[in-house]
Amino acid sequence: MSKKEPKKGKAPKEAPDAAEATPKAKKLKAHTGPSRLHVRYGKEIVPALMKHFNYTNVMAVPKLEKIVINMGLGEAIANAKILDVAVDELGRIAGQRPIVTKAKKSIANFKLRQNMPIGAAVTLRGERMFEFMDRLTSVVLPRVRDFRGVSTKSFDGRGNYTLGLRDQLIFPEIPYEKVDKIRGMNVTIVTTAKTDDEARELLKQLGMPFRQ
Repeated sequence: MSKKEPKKGKAPKEAPDAAEATPKAKKLKAHTGPSRLHVRYGKEIVPALMKHFNYTNVMAVPKLEKIVINMGLGEAIANAKILDVAVDELGRIAGQRPIVTKAKKSIANFKLRQNMPIGAAVTLRGERMFEFMDRLTSVVLPRVRDFRGVSTKSFDGRGNYTLGLRDQLIFPEIPYEKVDKIRGMNVTIVTTAKTDDEARELLKQLGMPFRQ
């Protein structure tokens, strides 16, 4: 009897921690393999880009490196609770816990002190990056009112693209009834492309609906 009791006592101690620790993260880690966009990149997009740019080496083909989603929250200076809500929303959108961004220096006119929380950001890589890109192009952007495509002029000259979104409600993960305020965000797609032309074609092949 004394030997069995420790075994029974171990489970209750571990169970609450597992339940409280990040239920969302636990669910998101259950990848059984590459996402459908990742598979399509390897099977269809790589050959298409090699043909389009006459690459002789597959290693020269541009690819996604990371996606950074940033939400600036100037109003958090006056109300810290706003930051908590925004972090939760960004976590739902990205499927990954964001980090809180802080002011690099103090600005007296804005009552801003160094290291004061001013926003939230998350960096996606690997399968979560591909899954987000897939959702962004096939589900999220089509939900934008009067959507006519994204601008082709938002590249930075180094093969990276930044897209501004004005409303978090275009993401199905955000419940309308729980939104206290409309918040925008910037989505920066970082690629290994050496030129904007290469990056533009890569994103086009990945499903980015550029404006005609």
